[in-house]
Amino acid sequence: MIEGGPSVVLEKERIEHMEERLRAIERGGNYSFVDMAELCLVPDVVIPLKFKVPNFDKYKGTACPKNHLKMYCRKIEAYARDEKLLMHFFQESLVGAAITWYTNLEPY
Repeated sequence: MIEGGPSVVLEKERIEHMEERLRAIERGGNYSFVDMAELCLVPDVVIPLKFKVPNFDKYKGTACPKNHLKMYCRKIEAYARDEKLLMHFFQESLVGAAITWYTNLEPY
């Protein structure tokens, strides 16, 4: 017979799972990457001092991607000649499956 019933057992399992995750976080210095720059999709991007990120409509991956790109380009038109800046801030216009796809691309 299980002491405390099923709800107590489930709660103990949840606590053990959280403790395991905390231990993993505390050992966090052991990532396979050493340099944070390796995480950047667009390295060496130069962001102008007074640059303000426009409010973008968020693309989830379910609407027309061409329309989303048109609207993104129109909102960031002043920087249209800065390819790295355009690529860097594109992630600000994505959510859900679309941001997962984007963050898994190879660096530029």
